[in-house]
Parts: sequence; structure tokens; C-alpha cells
Amino acid sequence: MKQAIFVMLDEYADWEGGYLSSILNRDPHWEVKTASIKQEVVSIGGFKTTVNYHLEQIPVDCELLILIGGNSWQIKNNVLKQLIQDRLTDNRFVGAICGAVDYLAKNGLLTDFKHTGNAQYLWKDFDQYQNKSDFYEEQTVRDHNLVTANGTAALEFTQQVLKMIKFKNTEQIDKDIYLYKSGFYQYCKKYGNPFY
Repeated sequence: MKQAIFVMLDEYADWEGGYLSSILNRDPHWEVKTASIKQEVVSIGGFKTTVNYHLEQIPVDCELLILIGGNSWQIKNNVLKQLIQDRLTDNRFVGAICGAVDYLAKNGLLTDFKHTGNAQYLWKDFDQYQNKSDFYEEQTVRDHNLVTANGTAALEFTQQVLKMIKFKNTEQIDKDIYLYKSGFYQYCKKYGNPFY
């Protein structure tokens, strides 16, 4: 069983991981777990989540680490920084969206990766952010074992992470995301009813 672990801090952005977690969790080969720096976190929308792991307990062999954005990524946490650094260095899959990408930039964790984020000007005072020329004004960017996205890119983020982990073939992933992006009736016109 492959494990996807979603790291969420207080005031995490509910919508940024919803598509990805539900797609993965419905697959018999995957299970979704949550992790944070404390036992319970509350989303921007008011959902309380009791997490499965404290950061120190995250299994080294988990297949995918997803960093969900929100309003609390200004934290200083050596365990979190080392966890992400080790995964990126060891070529293990990481996805980061919104405020979580700000955290990567501030801690020098985007070095050697093409990337995007909410806006590069937000990082102008980040001394450890050294590779400004690798920033792309895109909804999402996938490079090696890292996917980055801005906070309005929940679907594109889902799409690129699924491609990175080779969840299905590229054509099928694009088709599945089209359903959510264009809506049921547009999908039916193009591909037929997906529920028959």
C-alpha cells in the first residue's frame, strides 16, 4: 500500500488538497494520512482535523509528501525543514502549494528546482532563495520530484502530482481532471457520460 501524507498546519487551505486526497484515497493501492506539528489543526473553513502523525513519526518510506498551503507557513521548524530537504535530496516525491511554497523559498529548498508560487515579490527578503531565474508564472510547475503551485491551482496541482507519481497514464489523468475543470455536461459532450 502506497501512502500519501498531507502536512497541514493551523488555518490550512481546505480546497487545496481536496481533489488530490479524494482521488488517491479511492484507489485500492493508496492510502491518505495527515501530519502536523500538533495533534489537531483547524482549516480556514473551520474543519477540525485530528492528524495521524506528528512530523517526527512520518514514515521514511511514504511514497508522497504533500504540503498544503494556508496561513501558518511562516513557522520555523527544523524537523519539517529537514524532512523536506531529505525527501528532495533523495528524489522522493514532494508537492507544495500556496503558502507551503513560500516556506520552501524562505528555507532555500527550491534551489536547483524550476518552480512557481503565489508571487515571487513575496520572497524578496528571503536570503536563502537563490534561484530567482527558475521561477515561472504558471499555475503549477513540475520539476524532477517536486510539484509547486499557487493557491488558485488546486486542480492543476492535482493533475501534475498525479502525473509525477504516474498514478495513471497522462491521457487518462487529463481526462479525469477535465471533468472537474469543465463540468459534467461539457465532459459528456466531449467524452460521454463518465458514470455509465
